[in-house]
Amino acid sequence: MKNIITICLIGSILFFAGSVEGVGEILELEQTSTQTPESPAYWPTEGWQSSTPERQGMNSEQLAEALDFLQEQDDFNIHSLLIIRNGYIVTDAYFEPFTQGSVHDTASVTKSFTATLVGIAIDKGYIESVHQPVLDFFPERTVANVDTNKEKMTVEHLLTMRSGLECINQPTEVTLFRMMESPDWIQFTLDLPVKEEPGTRFVYCSSNVHLLSTIISKTTGMNALAFAREHLFEPLGISNVSWPSDPEGNNHGWGDLRMTPHDMAKLGYLYLNEGGWDGRKVLSPAWVTAATSVPENASVVNYGYLWWLVPEYPDVYYADGRGGQRIFVLPDQDMVVVTTGGGGRDQYRVLETLLTSYILPAAESETPLPANPEGVALLESKIQQVAIAQAESEPVPPLPEIAGRVSGQTYVLDANQLGLQSLSLTFQEEEEGLLNLTFIDGNQVEYLVGLDNVFRISPGRFGLPAAAKGWWESENVYVIHIDEIGNINQWRINATFEDDQVTVQMQDLTGLGSVTLVGQLERTLPPTPAFVAIFAIAGISVIVWLLRRRK
Repeated sequence: MKNIITICLIGSILFFAGSVEGVGEILELEQTSTQTPESPAYWPTEGWQSSTPERQGMNSEQLAEALDFLQEQDDFNIHSLLIIRNGYIVTDAYFEPFTQGSVHDTASVTKSFTATLVGIAIDKGYIESVHQPVLDFFPERTVANVDTNKEKMTVEHLLTMRSGLECINQPTEVTLFRMMESPDWIQFTLDLPVKEEPGTRFVYCSSNVHLLSTIISKTTGMNALAFAREHLFEPLGISNVSWPSDPEGNNHGWGDLRMTPHDMAKLGYLYLNEGGWDGRKVLSPAWVTAATSVPENASVVNYGYLWWLVPEYPDVYYADGRGGQRIFVLPDQDMVVVTTGGGGRDQYRVLETLLTSYILPAAESETPLPANPEGVALLESKIQQVAIAQAESEPVPPLPEIAGRVSGQTYVLDANQLGLQSLSLTFQEEEEGLLNLTFIDGNQVEYLVGLDNVFRISPGRFGLPAAAKGWWESENVYVIHIDEIGNINQWRINATFEDDQVTVQMQDLTGLGSVTLVGQLERTLPPTPAFVAIFAIAGISVIVWLLRRRK
């Protein structure tokens, strides 16, 4: 496992060379496979059952140390840790302010769900095979930059991030953002120039995966979410989900699927059981093998069908999402590990250390260990501790003079890529402030802001809670830290006030980048002479009417 961090970091660079020939052949050869793992004692369709770690061969004291390790980290904002062995939960921890039962943005873990849906669509005959050309699914569209290479691009090339389409993903996913700004996301992606022959080089490109979501819609007659509800989520007992869609109704194939950590684990458990679930074949074993295998003759050996692989340890593969979203599947250990998080400077190192120095060493035996009630009690106390841990309240320093001048005022922002129209700050309570953001579509988000170093919780985007705290860094610079918790993003907002202008620097601490906005104080126009005259006449009319009423 020592090289998982290296693999993850390489994955973040997202730029490799290699071919994908052979994965489709693996799929075809495995179609006749009848090998299935031993059936579990129960299926978690209605919910996971729990066990002491020792009953599943794991050391509870070692797992308690894992929680200590995570809580001490400044370089990764962990939200939850779920460890399942032999089908039983042995650790289920939620780090304040994220809470048990809450849904979380899975980010690019969504890609592994999309790949699974493609596999199901092939199993059911909606899609012929992974070798079907992409352009065949869009005969009604006139596509730009068509050449021999674009005509060669197949479903498999999209699944393995080797489409050959020109895609910019560094320092951030520029092509994805441009796609989302376009009026027709599918046309934008199909029109991209082909930079090289499909299958020759790995370039991480989220737009590829949105094409897969659209292919599911076109071939099944329902969007990916509806198809998933019928053929994946319903069999696995997953219901509390949301998944945004593009203007044409195609769900974001690359990300933004929201669900609970318990339901994330069900995907890993489905793969652990080779596509079988409670007597049903939800996904073919052949697809599981192909999706989690290294393509033949490929110089890049850490990516399958939208699943990340660890070549040094063929028994490990994982779904990976920005900010620390992971579904680790470890077949040799009969284990699924799920993490959610809010990003950090060194999340890859932290997660690698968590897995290799704490979780795997805790798996001491394939058979039950002697009971350890003291260790179990220690683990439970640690789980409770991380759930209520909170920064200590600090005295609120006197607010600068400018706070009174800007409080309650609205600043209208210049046009920007975030779609923000205006912002206002209010300082009425001694220990709390208020931030109000208005978007050009009319939506508003209002955040309570703790001024005493303690986060305040407010409803945020997609109905999920958000936490915020703020402080005056200088006489005219106000800083707000917004933790969107289940929505992953963490924002540091610096608002600098000069006369009637505010300059707002917004930096996403999970790696999406930063943007600078400029706004002007909104002024109420003085009443015109005509308005004054009309108002005066109206007032006189009211007085006359009242006098008549008295007679």
